[in-house]
Amino acid sequence: MSRIGKKPIALPPEVKVEQKEGILIVSGPKGQVQKAVHSDISVGVSDRNLAITIREESKGSRALHGLYRALIANMVTGVSKGFERALEIVGVGYRAELAGRVATFHLGYSHPVKYELPEGIEAKIDKTKITLKGIDKELLGRTAAKIRGFRKPEPYKGKGIKYAEEVIRRKAGKTGAK
Repeated sequence: MSRIGKKPIALPPEVKVEQKEGILIVSGPKGQVQKAVHSDISVGVSDRNLAITIREESKGSRALHGLYRALIANMVTGVSKGFERALEIVGVGYRAELAGRVATFHLGYSHPVKYELPEGIEAKIDKTKITLKGIDKELLGRTAAKIRGFRKPEPYKGKGIKYAEEVIRRKAGKTGAK
């Protein structure tokens, strides 16, 4: 059995969990998220704790045990505290602005890149700093990766969009010596 999968998930007092036809619904003060649960996994609620167990022992179900425990723990954390991801824009003239739900990026291309934020993701943009917030960790990570993909940081000058905690490994340019 999975070491991670065996750990129970503590539920904060404001979080409610329901299970309907193989779909787990977690709701809290920040909102509600739902996820389909694999048929080999069962979720039990007892005394403000969630226990994830596998129905029958097999290699595939053991692999899913820890995965679903982590996904459900992220759902509980998301509806109670929320998640945040920060990005930085590096480069002369590179900037971003937000108008409603559409973020516009000026990244040195001949045209600005427009991106409509997905439902459930909030953004705060200060020219070169982007802060994304949401309750769904998977959607938040996918959105941050999509924005970073508009202009990935390059290794010579470090120009582009990078995660705030990311360190860009720099390369030396041509020396010009013979």
